[in-house]
Amino acid sequence: MRLHSGAWWLWALGLATAASRTTNPLMLGLILAVAGVVVVTCRATTPWAGTYGVFLKFGLLVIALRVLLHVFLGGVAGPTTLFTLPQAPLPHWAQGIRIGGPVTAEGLVFALYQGLLLATILSCVGAANALANPKRLLRSLPAALYEVSVAVVVALTVAPQLVASARSVRRARQLRGDTARGARAIRTMLVPVLEDALERSLVLAASMDSRGYGRTAGISKRDRVLTGALVLAGLFGFCIGMYGLLADAYSGWPLLVVGAVLAIAGLRVGARRVPRTRYRPDRWTVKAAGVALSGIAGAVVLVFSGDPALSPTTVPLQAPEFPVLPALAVLVALLPVVIVREA
Repeated sequence: MRLHSGAWWLWALGLATAASRTTNPLMLGLILAVAGVVVVTCRATTPWAGTYGVFLKFGLLVIALRVLLHVFLGGVAGPTTLFTLPQAPLPHWAQGIRIGGPVTAEGLVFALYQGLLLATILSCVGAANALANPKRLLRSLPAALYEVSVAVVVALTVAPQLVASARSVRRARQLRGDTARGARAIRTMLVPVLEDALERSLVLAASMDSRGYGRTAGISKRDRVLTGALVLAGLFGFCIGMYGLLADAYSGWPLLVVGAVLAIAGLRVGARRVPRTRYRPDRWTVKAAGVALSGIAGAVVLVFSGDPALSPTTVPLQAPEFPVLPALAVLVALLPVVIVREA
């Protein structure tokens, strides 16, 4: 079943938002498991379907780098010292920063939690890349944002194109009998992979230009000023409202709603200068809405939840507890598995 690409991105962003609200490794592991199950079950046979594994590997690299940065540069301290590294003397103005010194168990656990948080958010983005069709996503973006939408979609297709190029180059090398691995294989594959990815991007740009993408219609100066004012005011209100929402779960809602309304009004007015027709447009169906809401549900519950188990303490070092209600909200994100099977 082909769902709207925006539904998959809303589902993934909902999971990423839920992950950003907790450092509990049990919850982060649950979000990783939910994203993995949905990707394995619902992804189609497409060139970008294999990008999820790449994002998982990159997430492991992020965890390792976060732990190494803590070991060598310090961070959260604690009473349980595991080992001590030689410490480099720093000037007086660099107080609070160290290079080397004691490494504590509490600090290592905190760094591991932070690295796992970043890796989980990356895995959610990788899930969206593996499930959503980036080219069809471009067709669904507002016509008023055609300049921004082109840049966004090209950026989103970089990872899928690199993965597809790497697979084709590796298959060609194997057919020629080249079995090199490790650093030598990377050196021989780097240039062909980048060249092939660049060629794919140029083909996409040429096809968009040949279809007249970005051609504008003549509108008055008043409409252009109105469009810019509405969009800027809406985005400003949206950003302030989001900041207030993160600081206090309720105070940011009015500005958030007003900003969203102004931004939508600006997009509607600006769409008149970019007339565009669609062949076989992607419809926003009830099932697509169900997929999107299943991911957003976990984000809403974790944003408004005051469960202290979502942020386990590391000083003193304690075993993390399992928050039941937030976990049930995250499990709702498995709904796409049922929706795709019933289609």
